[in-house]
Amino acid sequence: MEENKYEKALSLYNYDITDEEVREAVKKIIAEKVLENDTPEVKKFLLGSVELTTLKTTDSEESVMAFTERVNAFDEQYPELPHVATICVYPCFAKTVSETLEIDGVEIACVSGSFPSSQALIEVKVAETALAVKDGATEIDIVQSVGKFLSGDYETVADEIGELKAVCGHRKMKVILETGCLKTAQNIKKASILAMYAGADYIKTSTGKLEPAATPEAAYVMCQAIKEYYEKTGIQIGFKPAGGLNTVMDAVTMYTIVKEVLGEQWLTNQWFRMGTSRLANLLLSEVTGVETKFF
Repeated sequence: MEENKYEKALSLYNYDITDEEVREAVKKIIAEKVLENDTPEVKKFLLGSVELTTLKTTDSEESVMAFTERVNAFDEQYPELPHVATICVYPCFAKTVSETLEIDGVEIACVSGSFPSSQALIEVKVAETALAVKDGATEIDIVQSVGKFLSGDYETVADEIGELKAVCGHRKMKVILETGCLKTAQNIKKASILAMYAGADYIKTSTGKLEPAATPEAAYVMCQAIKEYYEKTGIQIGFKPAGGLNTVMDAVTMYTIVKEVLGEQWLTNQWFRMGTSRLANLLLSEVTGVETKFF
């Protein structure tokens, strides 16, 4: 009976897409539309959509505190520019960020649920998520159980997402699809629909720990899924590319795909985020016209 619920939900959507069609559609958008978005205004907007991320094995309370202090200092040094949207850390640093962050409007995101593999018992994922929330996380990023998805166990995948969303309560939850492991446009579309149906507030391309990470093709398919889901349910879901965003043009390309597929309604830092660390300095350098390594 439960399985039918998910199969029924999935069956309402169109999966008649080929990787070749997606490649051609993306190529067309890049050729015809990216240039018009290569502007200081767009780069300023993108800076304000950055989820400034540190997910290193070497992270410590001291390094995370210093990382957070840079966000505090940014507001003083660049009052005319938008501050980053989010600071993203491991759950064990939620308290450190919460106690150090002085800027209103910056979210505290924690990767949870046994990030980046999602290979843990659901009880462990629930406990980790609950502790992150208790320590001050205002948003939670989880990874869907990729192995279970690829095995066709959609029921468990969706039930886990739903259970973790219940722990998050009103806090936004992003579901990472790890699109590089899903391989095909059809899989990415199906995983997107399943995650949204199960309770995701955002869908996110990748953990950034595996290659390929956020490709324009994966972004295109996910945005198409968000659009279709919105048309059927009236529920707006956010989009977050993460991992593999190495240049300002990578960011402008993502912005362009969101604009062309989803439209202006998604072009706010409430609905469009980018998970990155290196990109913040590159965007800041372009916006100010001075090469800077602020973060």
